[in-house]
This record gives sequence, structure tokens and C-alpha cells, in this order.
Amino acid sequence: MNKHPLSMLECLHVYNERLGAMRYLLLTALATALVFSGCGDTNNYDIDGMEISAAQCQDLADNDADGLIDCADPDCQGFVFCIDGGSGDTDSDTDSDADTDSDSDSDSDTDSDTDSDTDTDTDTDTDTDCLDGSYTIENVFDIAFIEPYTCIDGHLYIWADGMDTVELPNLESIGGNLTISATELPNLDLPNLLTVEGALSVNNTGLTNLDGLSSLTSVGGYLYIYYNDALTNLNGLSGITGLFVGDLSIAANDVLTNMNGLSGITSVGGNLNINSNAALTNLDGLSGITSVGGAMLYIYLNPALSNLGGLSSLNSVAGNFYIYYNDVLPDCEVCDLLDQLISGPMSTIVNNNLDDSCTPVPANCPP
Repeated sequence: MNKHPLSMLECLHVYNERLGAMRYLLLTALATALVFSGCGDTNNYDIDGMEISAAQCQDLADNDADGLIDCADPDCQGFVFCIDGGSGDTDSDTDSDADTDSDSDSDSDTDSDTDSDTDTDTDTDTDTDCLDGSYTIENVFDIAFIEPYTCIDGHLYIWADGMDTVELPNLESIGGNLTISATELPNLDLPNLLTVEGALSVNNTGLTNLDGLSSLTSVGGYLYIYYNDALTNLNGLSGITGLFVGDLSIAANDVLTNMNGLSGITSVGGNLNINSNAALTNLDGLSGITSVGGAMLYIYLNPALSNLGGLSSLNSVAGNFYIYYNDVLPDCEVCDLLDQLISGPMSTIVNNNLDDSCTPVPANCPP
């Protein structure tokens, strides 16, 4: 059968078709040779016109023009991310992750997060209601964030100037310090707070009382109450009982008249400092204290303090005994307290109180 001679244009078309077929066969052979020769991981190589690399099997394109895209293409089925319908699950359980537990994450515990504990949050403890780290409250958004939690592992700072109330009804424990310092804050409500493992400091606030801390039973560090111009009583601290391990300092609270909220404390492990409380008339709330173990017993610059009857149980002062500049406190009261001590002090300063010429002069009264 005679064939018509091809035109130059037809010859070029046939040549290009044959060259394309040969190119495809050569590329296929090359990919196969690489796999079987161990010359490298072809998963990392893209080859035009084929679907053999990890990138090509995840690019949402039909690279080899076979009508199948990515994991739907049999050429991609060897990749982990294409196993089990594209979930990447290579284990023997019925969930969609790559481990053998019953949750849907990739770690080996049974919760639904990817950390190493057994709860469902993203921290490393074993509960779902404790905040890791330290936090500061300055506005309503900070309160809203902390409010659901029952504990904070670190410190809590309340610096909420301009706010009427700070209320955290769920908070039960603080692993560090609790510092409340907000000059315009009139209301504080932490009704279920039981323990502060660190120090408690209430300073420069607008609080009239500490009733918002009425459930508190334990403070692990010092207790500082100072520069609270509107604070009238300490009754909210009445749940703190027994040995108080740190310093106890009540200072510069202008309208505070008594210490009655501290009546459950039986011993102070650190210093006892009562100073610059303009309206304080007595120390009756300290009547349970038998010893002061720190370097100092300081009672000074309390112009309305008229007696020391509230220290009637005190029998030991390990450090220095300094009582001075209390305008209406008779020196005889101070000297009687010194006579009362069974142990200590290391040194004594008693001066600039009310000189009332004690008769008889107590044995330990300084000249």
C-alpha cells in the first residue's frame, strides 16, 4: 500500500510525540533504578509528569495526568500520611492517630492533648483546673481568664487600680505569693481561698476590711499589712492559726484600731513588727502569741497605743526587743513585759514612751 509522503509540519509533529513517549519511559526507568539501586530516597525528589514524591502526593494536583490526585493515586499509597484513608494512622486501634491508645492524639497517654500528663489541658500537671506560672490582675479580662481555676502554681499579683471589685470565687490555693496592691480597690472577694504557700502582702489598697480572705487558713511566708488608709480591722485573717512561720508586720494603717483578727496565731517564727498605726489602741488580738523567733520584736510609733496587755502570753523573744516612741504607752507596761519573759531578749531598747515613774521599778526596766 502506497503511503503519502509526510509534509515537513507533519514530520515535526510525529517526532515530538515519539520524543515525549521516550522521555516518559526514560524518567520512569530512572525513578525505578533509583529505588532499587539504593542510591537515595526518591520520596524527596520531584519529577515532572509523575506522582512519586511526598510533596507531589500532597500538592492537590494530578501530576501524572491519571485522573487521581494525591493519596487517591496508587503511586502515593506508600507514604504514611496516605495510609488508612489519609489519616496517617499506622497502629492497630480504631482511632485516627498513630499510637495504640484510645484517644485522638499522638502521645501515649489516654487524654486528648499532646502533653505527657493524663489530663486534657496543655500543661504538665495532672489536673485541669490549676494554672502554671504567675499571673497579674490589672483589668476585667485578667479576672475572666483566671476565674475558672481553683489554683495557681506561682504568684498572684492584684494591681487593679480603677476597679471596684476583684472576685475569684473558685480560687482555693496559690503556690507562691499573693500580693494585693491597688490604691483604688475597695472590694476583694476570694471566698474559697484556703492556702497561700508563699507570702501575703496587702499594701496601698482602698480596702476597709479583709473579709474577702475569710477562708484563708495558711500562709507559708511573711504577712505584711501596710499603708492601707481605710483598713479598720483584720477580722478576715481569723482563720490563720497556730505557728506563723514568717515575719508578721502590721504598719502604717491609719484607722486600724486593733489586732483582733490575729488571735489564732500562737507563735511567730520571724520578726514581729507593729509600727506607725495612728489609731491602734491595744494589741489584744495578739494574746495567743507565746514566742517571737526572729531577729526583732519592734513596737514603735503607735501614738494611740496605751497598753501591752495583748502580749500577756509572750514568754520568749529570741532577738532584739525594741519598744519606743509610743506616746501614751507607759514605760512600766514595757518593763513589766520584759519581766514576763522567760527567754531572751538579746538586746533591749526602751525609750520615748510615756515616762510614768514606775513604783516599784520592774527588775528588767532599763534606767
